[in-house]
Amino acid sequence: ERNRMTKQIFTGNFTQQEPISEDAIAAATKVMQSGRLNRYNTQGDELSEASLLEQEYAAYQGSRYCLACASGGYALSIALRAAGLTAGEPVLTNSFTLAPVPGAIVNAGGKPVFVEITEDLVIDLNDLETKAFASGARFLLLSHMRGHIVDMDRLARIVEARNLIVIEDCAHTMGAKWRGHKSGNFGLAACFSTQTYKHINSGEGGILTSDNPEFMARTIILSGSYMLYERHGAMPAVDVFTDIRLETPNCSGRMDNLRAAILRPQLKSLEANIERWNDRYRTVERRLREVDALHLPVRPPEEYYVGSSMQFRVPGLSASKAVEFITANNRRGVELKWFGADEPVAFTSNHKSWRYVESQSLPKTDLILSTLFDLRLPLTFSLEDCALLADIIAACTQPLFLNGASA
Repeated sequence: ERNRMTKQIFTGNFTQQEPISEDAIAAATKVMQSGRLNRYNTQGDELSEASLLEQEYAAYQGSRYCLACASGGYALSIALRAAGLTAGEPVLTNSFTLAPVPGAIVNAGGKPVFVEITEDLVIDLNDLETKAFASGARFLLLSHMRGHIVDMDRLARIVEARNLIVIEDCAHTMGAKWRGHKSGNFGLAACFSTQTYKHINSGEGGILTSDNPEFMARTIILSGSYMLYERHGAMPAVDVFTDIRLETPNCSGRMDNLRAAILRPQLKSLEANIERWNDRYRTVERRLREVDALHLPVRPPEEYYVGSSMQFRVPGLSASKAVEFITANNRRGVELKWFGADEPVAFTSNHKSWRYVESQSLPKTDLILSTLFDLRLPLTFSLEDCALLADIIAACTQPLFLNGASA
């Protein structure tokens, strides 16, 4: 039966999201009918859709404060600025991440210092210790890339010893946990994305959370609140803004009411959708773990993840064989991304193509990325779809080693 299935062509669309729900469409229509799309276009003590989203997301995250803004990358950038980053300062971050992360560091005036990763695709804590000391960095922008969470207990010890300011990039870990604590609640601030391929979808959008009142006041002014900061839904006390409102530049990047209205109903479905993603992830994982040639990241028991994508490696694979592997899967309808390519493709790139950052030697990361493949698992796929695509990947792996992987 499995052999018969692996001769099939996969017909699912890896970029097709589920439709926006009827209640979200109704909420968006109400905003459009009002004509009041700007978040500060309110009357009296009325709370805008953006302010209500901030209240509701703060409650979901377990944070005191929340800011809805234009994108996850924008949230990262203003978080660094609000935390006190100065021009040219080093910022430690994962070497395996997506371009908006180093982009946010550069946009905020910082200098990315890349830290090696492990075979389980998380930041290498030994290298972090070394580079934290050598660089003298005050900041760690920790990217939970593709939803993989490092040992946060050991990370906390390093952070305390080096007195690092941590900002978490939680674009892929909205709703994830470490030892029952929400991802994003381990540092000064967390930044989330609501871009189409993330866990709640407004096309573009970002959410920033923190428990620090002075920091949060600065992010609100940076986001472009003018002197309308009192209309935010999850903000510090008004007196916190007294000096900050005059000392902080306006770098406009607000979320509008239309996007907030679309997001609020999705937040109510998030926990159920996380379980749906994890069912799909586990379906693919079970099959691929049967293939000896593949290496899948180990998920520690302390981690509660959101399996909206899958990553695996084919150790020993040459560049030419990697292209052959991608092509074979594509012919069968399975769309894989490869992080070892020399040139960036669509959303996929690596540190070698970020030429606005000083070139850095990352041999361990390069070796891992050279054989690392990635695929999305949208909720539009059924469990049967996931089983089939896993079988196709397994079938396409076998020919790679008939004449040697490095051939």
